Amino acid sequence: MATEELKETLREIVAEVAELDEVPDGTPFKDLGIDSMMAIEIVADVERTYKIKIPEEDLEQITDLESVVSLVQSKLG
Repeated sequence: MATEELKETLREIVAEVAELDEVPDGTPFKDLGIDSMMAIEIVADVERTYKIKIPEEDLEQITDLESVVSLVQSKLG
């Protein structure tokens, strides 16, 4: 899967969970009002979408859109 396609799909997931119109690159999730419960919901949606498992210890790595893209890419191989 192309990185841009992956990023846009993940951007849509984050925006939907956080009820945001836009998820800018590089903006920390905490600055967007995304809390730990929303992060768990984002991870669950990502796991369902890409049929991957993200271990609980990887949750703290998820701080912005780029970190989600990197994590998913590593899981997809």
